[in-house]
Parts: sequence; structure tokens; C-alpha cells
Amino acid sequence: MTAPNPLPLEGQPPVPTGPRAAEPAVPRPAVGEPKGAARKGVRTALRTDPQTGDGRYPVAWLHIRAPRGTVPTATSKCLCGWDRSAVGKPRVLALIEAHTAHNDVCPLRSPQEGRHAA
Repeated sequence: MTAPNPLPLEGQPPVPTGPRAAEPAVPRPAVGEPKGAARKGVRTALRTDPQTGDGRYPVAWLHIRAPRGTVPTATSKCLCGWDRSAVGKPRVLALIEAHTAHNDVCPLRSPQEGRHAA
């Protein structure tokens, strides 16, 4: 007695028996309207952010890390190139003072010559 031919699985294409060349992928449009619900909506133009700042921006940072029960550490950085770090309570306190003093002498924060207008 011979075994009956197995029935193909529903929805599955038959398995090819030999090698064949790969089919190229269908090219997608490079430019065009977006797909979906938004394409029928109102078109809007992107504008600049209406929330403009007051002209100030950060120049120097003092980062202190002092978790309970561990040795405190701190870093002081400035856009002018000032970059210091400290480990231990006495050195961290000294770095805080140095950071504050640097604000007075920093070339990015202190007014330059000729900037005093009438």
C-alpha cells in the first residue's frame, strides 16, 4: 500500500523544487504625498517656534554629586575651556568657591572692551 499524497496547507503556495533567480523588489515612490488620513487634511506650513528665549544661554555648569554615605564629587565646566573636578568634601567646597570666582573672570561672562554703549 502506498502513502496518500499530503494535502497542501491552506493558503500556502507550493514549495519550489529547484533553484530560481531572485525577483527584484517593487520600487517605492521616492517623492509623493504621504499615505493615510492626513493627506486629505488641511496643509500647514512649519513655522519657527513662537516661544523665543530672552537671549540668555548657559555658559558654566557646576555639578555636585553627594549621595548619602559616600564621598562627594563635583565638576565645574565652562564654555571658555575651564574644566575642573574634585573628590572629597574639602576639595568640593574649594571647587565651589573656585567656580564662583571663575564667573567673575570668565571672558565669556565679563564685559569686553568697547561693549559699554552710551
